[in-house]
Amino acid sequence: MEPRGERRRTVLRRAAIGAGLAVTCTAAMLAVTVPLNAAGQDGTAGAAGTDRPGRADGPGRAASADGAPGTDGASRADDAPGVVEEPAPPAETGTGRDALTPDEIEAARDLALARDRGLRTAAEDVRGKDGDAQYLSTALARPSGDGGTGGDGHRRAEVYFYDYSDDTLVKKTVDLTDHEVVASERNGNAQPPPSRAEAAEAVDVLLDSPLGAGLKEDYRAATGRTLARAAQLDTRGLTYRAPEGVTGPAAKCGEHRCVRLFTRVADGPWIDVRHLVVDLSARTALRLP
Repeated sequence: MEPRGERRRTVLRRAAIGAGLAVTCTAAMLAVTVPLNAAGQDGTAGAAGTDRPGRADGPGRAASADGAPGTDGASRADDAPGVVEEPAPPAETGTGRDALTPDEIEAARDLALARDRGLRTAAEDVRGKDGDAQYLSTALARPSGDGGTGGDGHRRAEVYFYDYSDDTLVKKTVDLTDHEVVASERNGNAQPPPSRAEAAEAVDVLLDSPLGAGLKEDYRAATGRTLARAAQLDTRGLTYRAPEGVTGPAAKCGEHRCVRLFTRVADGPWIDVRHLVVDLSARTALRLP
């Protein structure tokens, strides 16, 4: 076993790397975009075409999707599979190109689920639970043609889910004025940035894997405590697609939903796990070749 003093020196060396890692992580996050037509978007509500990576940083926060304030990024445990109440019209609505209000976001999500039985009964979320597709985000629809807030003045939202049963991105366009779903798309070749719930689940998958041993050791050396769950870390996740020529299990990343993690001790040093990738579709951790 590595002496305690040596482990602490290892953590200090990794902490010294932290500043560079933070810059790398930030640069990578700023560079992430998703094709507007093919892949939809997974970012700030009302900011079409830009994406922020998922983040899991504390109890109760790992379930909120990026850019969807006040929403729950994971399938809600209190909803029985296949049972979704008819949503009520949003109590508070925005105007024109204003960002969607929390009430509009919740109404759009509920309406998208209520009008698609498959998303409620035949889909899978990030935990492999049957009956719910994984909610990602909701954004104001872009004003093209009669979308967004077109000539009719209607407010429209685009709601994104990921169905882990067949690795497809689902996009629902909801008319919040008429209270109906006006368009539905499925894309099997789209990998938007992970939601906070997905980033948190990726950490938990890694911690359950033998490849998570180094992360646990570095966390203990830095804090003196045992790392048991994602909520103990400040984590960001980015989608990983295997470059051409990669072989082995990692070659499935792109077809599968894979996440590369950037982790740090809360208010502490970064712990470098950039050499690892979590395949959320297969629920396995992989070492990059």
